[in-house]
Amino acid sequence: MLRFSLIFAALFALAACSTPEPRFGPDGKPLPQIYRIQSGDTAEIQFRMLDGVNALRQARSAAPVRLNSELTAAAQTHARDMSIQNRPWHFGSDGSSPLDRVQRVGYRGRLIGENISETFETELQTLAAWMEMPETREVILDPRARDLGFAWFQEPSGKIWWTLVTGQPASTGGAGS
Repeated sequence: MLRFSLIFAALFALAACSTPEPRFGPDGKPLPQIYRIQSGDTAEIQFRMLDGVNALRQARSAAPVRLNSELTAAAQTHARDMSIQNRPWHFGSDGSSPLDRVQRVGYRGRLIGENISETFETELQTLAAWMEMPETREVILDPRARDLGFAWFQEPSGKIWWTLVTGQPASTGGAGS
């Protein structure tokens, strides 16, 4: 009887962990599932992205990148601003470019590039989408990049505005991280 109870408990626990069946829209495509980010998830999400980027860079024999607080601040500002503008593009509501934003936060290195996304997908799904496009893939794999900034803004609806910024540290010791 005890064995049956343990098996039943294990099956019940597994059933609770199963993912729900996807729902489909009128076009036959799966409807997006909301990926809710909690306030305490920041470090975990940033390091998951950093690990994903560095795994891809290693496969291409590129040096790893490190998280940089200045580039992350620039990414955070832009993610929130894209939400306010309700459009994914590289210019801020004040007309700022990615270069302007990294200079404003005091990054002394050279901007390599910026990737942006408006989605309901996770950070790793977003990274996979960026790798499918030559322009955004180049930002991630550029061998000059050594610094990475990564941030997001999630709206109450669940929509996430992701921003990834890469940079090359200044030759005089680089920028802080």
